[in-house]
Amino acid sequence: MVKVITDLKEIPQDKNVVIDFYADWCGPCKKIAPTYVELSKKYTNVVFLKVDIEDSEELSKSFEINALPTFVFLNNGNVVKKLEGANLPELTKNIETLNA
Repeated sequence: MVKVITDLKEIPQDKNVVIDFYADWCGPCKKIAPTYVELSKKYTNVVFLKVDIEDSEELSKSFEINALPTFVFLNNGNVVKKLEGANLPELTKNIETLNA
């Protein structure tokens, strides 16, 4: 299950979280989106979130998002990894690490 958020307060601080920063006009974002949903069904111990950078400028700034898509991996509220681009093998590897 993937939840779209717009505020920092919506990010669980006591869980492993991956956030997909995207935009509707971003081709690579659209291409990887269905796979992101599939990964959320497979790795149920990880919270999957999405942030539309157009709707959440403050959230994007707080995570220093400079490219799309960007995936941010959090462990108990702390950023442990940031992945820029729609790199599926790297995304999967980082989610598996977070899920372990």
